[in-house]
Amino acid sequence: MYDKLDEVVGRYEALNGMLADPEVIKDQSLFTRYSKEHAEKRPIVEAYLRLKAVKRSMDEAHEILNGHDRELKELAEAELEEAKALVPELENQLKLLLLPKDPYDDKNIYLEIRAGTGGDEASLFASDLFRMYTRFAELQRWKWEIVEQSETGVGGYKEVILSVRGHGVYSRLKYESGGHRVQRIPDTESSGRIHTSACTVAVLPEADDVEVQIEQKDLRIDVYRSGGAGGQHVNTTDSAVRITHIPTGIVVTCQDERSQIKNKEKAMKLLKSRILEAEIIKANEERSETRKSQVGSGDRSERIRTYNYPQNRLTDHRINLTVYNLDRVLEGELAEILDALASYDQAERLKSAGL
Repeated sequence: MYDKLDEVVGRYEALNGMLADPEVIKDQSLFTRYSKEHAEKRPIVEAYLRLKAVKRSMDEAHEILNGHDRELKELAEAELEEAKALVPELENQLKLLLLPKDPYDDKNIYLEIRAGTGGDEASLFASDLFRMYTRFAELQRWKWEIVEQSETGVGGYKEVILSVRGHGVYSRLKYESGGHRVQRIPDTESSGRIHTSACTVAVLPEADDVEVQIEQKDLRIDVYRSGGAGGQHVNTTDSAVRITHIPTGIVVTCQDERSQIKNKEKAMKLLKSRILEAEIIKANEERSETRKSQVGSGDRSERIRTYNYPQNRLTDHRINLTVYNLDRVLEGELAEILDALASYDQAERLKSAGL
């Protein structure tokens, strides 16, 4: 670890020189790139300098303890105990800082919720998940909007897609992709029998034009009349848009806006994010050994969580975490679950990196 830290400090000091170079300052793109790298390395360097300072104070305390001044020895012993407690804390902080950062952590996301097995009950559970995530977003002061939705006659969703924007959205919700299972007694069940149904959730980092470039020739764009809520306007214009990406077969639709242009813009953004998601999953599969140790594989088919209403219980199967406050979680109090998933992932990544 210390060899890596010395390398970071060396690069940081070199960047200090580069950022003061008039030629670099003139080149805006180069200056921006170096500034970003400098800012990323600063927390590591600062933490390493704190650790070095603590270790120096420990050496000084040991020297005093080898001397003959009793009063100074008492002060040195207290300082040594304090420093000993700080060292493992700072070393752990540095290990986390040295882990490669997920390049998508700062991204906004598209959150897709789809009803799976279970008929009407699955669509109602999709509605419950929609409420849970939007309540959590509101608690985080994030902004969200519906991009696409397909409602059922019982007040649920066959599918609902949200755009969620805010600080660190992807880093917080990236572990939510997968199969979510619910166990509860439906309102229509007179015998009190527990039913099991399921939904799939996908969390897609919002892609930009640099990350995903699409050729116009690779697209098939269809327009049609919207269906669902929206008053008389809905069935009078071809405002709904369906875009097919021919090389991958990925299809997206958008009809939430009354304007065909706005629907096309939203559909294109969603398409790029779906293509980026496919690339991320492919990269995870190629690093199969690493993927096994991570909770954020992005696989929609993996069953990750069970929501048991009769027992007010939530179980996350990836980390064997069970809590008995399902009612509060469904009101958006997801922090405890998300913190546990992030901590587990960090621990596994540290193990894989040999830190």
